[in-house]
Amino acid sequence: MFSFFKKKSPTTEGTSAAQPAPTALAVASTKPAPAVSTAPQAASAPRETMPAAPEARQGWMDRLKAGLRKTGSSITTVFTGTRIDDELYEELETALLVADTGVKATEHLLQDLKRRVKESKATDPSQVKALLADAITDLLQPLQKPLAIGDHHPTVIMVAGVNGAGKTTSIGKLTKHLADEGLSVLLAAADTFRAAAKEQLAVWADRNTVEIISQQGGDPAAVSFDAVSAGRARGRDVVLVDTAGRLPTQTHLMEELKKIKRVVQKADSSAPHEVLLVIDGNTGQNALAQVKAFDDTLGLTGLIVTKLDGTAKGGVLCAIAREKPIPVYFIGVGEKLEDLETFNAREFAQALLN
Repeated sequence: MFSFFKKKSPTTEGTSAAQPAPTALAVASTKPAPAVSTAPQAASAPRETMPAAPEARQGWMDRLKAGLRKTGSSITTVFTGTRIDDELYEELETALLVADTGVKATEHLLQDLKRRVKESKATDPSQVKALLADAITDLLQPLQKPLAIGDHHPTVIMVAGVNGAGKTTSIGKLTKHLADEGLSVLLAAADTFRAAAKEQLAVWADRNTVEIISQQGGDPAAVSFDAVSAGRARGRDVVLVDTAGRLPTQTHLMEELKKIKRVVQKADSSAPHEVLLVIDGNTGQNALAQVKAFDDTLGLTGLIVTKLDGTAKGGVLCAIAREKPIPVYFIGVGEKLEDLETFNAREFAQALLN
């Protein structure tokens, strides 16, 4: 089981010696404890999440390489020749564009790569391939950021996305890992638009033994308000708000997202603390358009990129890094629980060019 997030360490400045150490599930909380709590917590020293075991991470890398094989194959064939010349760079440019890296990111990578080749005095195409991996890593590095839990209690995470992106499934997987880390999670079934959405989320809640707040045909904003209020009253660590899938062009539905965010702020003025967008890696440049549109509407704090398995458009992360560098908290390469993991720029670049 992997560590999906980073717990905030508590600050000691201004803390009285008579105060007990903060609990492991509420570190770095700047708010007073909830007035109502269903289960008192024993004081303990804060703990950090443990890094993934090397063999477990290697298993993830194998799945990531397999998932990105279709994207990477068109790029790596460029380096099968014997010469570093204009033809190689032209073929590489085409391959990157086909992989939906985007014009701006492709231009940046080619310029950076030529500089690296010149500085390293590379003479073999295989060396250029390694240098390209370094260039992609540096481009993607700003996207690598852990999801922090503990600054707020509860941490309210609002999740959005278009229909079919894998939003509810990603919420379920994230819930599982948060619960396995000992964090108490409350789910808000605010997707009252799609048929069986509430039932799908309820299955994940039951599977992970966490609570869910839902209403039959209720107003999404009202459900979200009730969930955040309940999360505070019951002392939960995380409240995950599932919203209805919608296209950025559906103005009335995008306005509903704004309403959910406003109403959540009435329950907790600092919330939502994270606004995540789930995007389908198969959609290529359309994913970048979604990021821009949802960011304009909600002010995104992070991304979850799903369905990278078998796609030929995995280069879109480079386009996002160049044009809209919003952190990618997680990437997914399948339907299984272990197929969603934290994003690592170096791992992604290596898997892409493996």
